[in-house]
Amino acid sequence: MIALLLALGSSLAYGCADFLGGLGARRAHVLRTVMIAAPASLVVELVLWPLLGASFGTGALVWGAASGVASAAAFALLYRTLAIGPMNVLSPVTALVSAMLPAGAGLLQGERLTAAALAGLPLALAAVVLVSAGHGAGAARPSRTALLLAFGAGTAIALQLVFLHQAPSDSGVAPLIVGRAVSSAVTLAAAGTMYRRLGPERPAYAMSAAAGALDSVANLLFLLAARGGDLAVVAVITALYPAGTVLLARVLLAERIHRGQLAGLGAAAVAVGLLALA
Repeated sequence: MIALLLALGSSLAYGCADFLGGLGARRAHVLRTVMIAAPASLVVELVLWPLLGASFGTGALVWGAASGVASAAAFALLYRTLAIGPMNVLSPVTALVSAMLPAGAGLLQGERLTAAALAGLPLALAAVVLVSAGHGAGAARPSRTALLLAFGAGTAIALQLVFLHQAPSDSGVAPLIVGRAVSSAVTLAAAGTMYRRLGPERPAYAMSAAAGALDSVANLLFLLAARGGDLAVVAVITALYPAGTVLLARVLLAERIHRGQLAGLGAAAVAVGLLALA
């Protein structure tokens, strides 16, 4: 139950981070936003170091670095995917892939699920698709390139989660610190290489930093949940993050929640209930 609550917290934090990061990316090139968000995320994890501890053994270094590379790739592929569009088709594909791969990895590692969990997981996956799909999801057909990028983005997100889960359970926040340091270095290197293409617009500093801090909190909650529960369940619950983004957009931007998204929110509530019973 604690792992389930942590996974829900991770999902909410990811959704809020995506919302703020998306707003920040509207004001300036996405790399300008990430250049602030990634280091801000690293600062939060460094602050948590004395509170939660960190053991920088070989496992923590290797798996943390691998998660950092996957995180940097996820940023690049995800935003490239959404830039091509259509978002309301590609976003559900990315979210679904990012949920299914870690869930499959957990089952392959021998995790055993109850009947309630076996009913709740596919319902949660359906909720991921419904919530992240906007109005008229079938109106436009994505290109093959866009679909490949969407699968790539989902795979990169999934790998980040799996790699974090593989880190030793007694390593504290070390995998997070190493991962964020690597992803920050990769992002800053990419921004330096593309500096002339980033445009003159100034990024939204506070919004970008808040997005990075929330992303750090989401990573931490996921890591704690995965250490205390089944990866298959934790990954799928975490992948419900579009629900948080949708609700924030409704409250703060007065965006409409369409019938399909309402159905997705309802399905998510039922799925979480089933997984809680499990």
